[in-house]
Amino acid sequence: MGLFNFIKQLLAVEPEKTTREETRMAEKMTLDQVNAYMQQKCGFVPRMFKIINTVTPDPGRTFADFYESIFGDGALSRKHKELMFMSGGVAYCSPRCIIHAIPAVNAGATDGEVFEAAAVGMILAGFVPGGPGIPYAFEYALKCIDIAAKHRKGEFVDYLPAPKFDHGVF
Repeated sequence: MGLFNFIKQLLAVEPEKTTREETRMAEKMTLDQVNAYMQQKCGFVPRMFKIINTVTPDPGRTFADFYESIFGDGALSRKHKELMFMSGGVAYCSPRCIIHAIPAVNAGATDGEVFEAAAVGMILAGFVPGGPGIPYAFEYALKCIDIAAKHRKGEFVDYLPAPKFDHGVF
């Protein structure tokens, strides 16, 4: 055997064994399956994925895995990470971010914790360079509390009005 063949054989990688989870993940998911998967991994199904998942489930599944890798329990708990994200949404007056009140509640956040995190975001809005300011963020802080309360009652929460497709004029 020549040296080149010996090195090739030495460096040859054995095919990895496929786990049951990997086999299941390789299978195409249905809309209901991917939405349930996202609910489990993310604590909610983000608005854009309610639409994307109707076309193809792959981006939803991939996003849920990515989300779990960031928001899963680690040095900080999922609950605290979700509250931090929601608080940032208050600070920047982002309706797409304050919806993180829902996964925060799903992760065990109390009404008091939602309130305090929203209050921190409201104060932060006054100190963000070029930020919206406290009076504007106050409304977003109140909305977080409303979202959490409605979610606890099992009510549907839509944090933005339905999109209008009016030739690019929003």
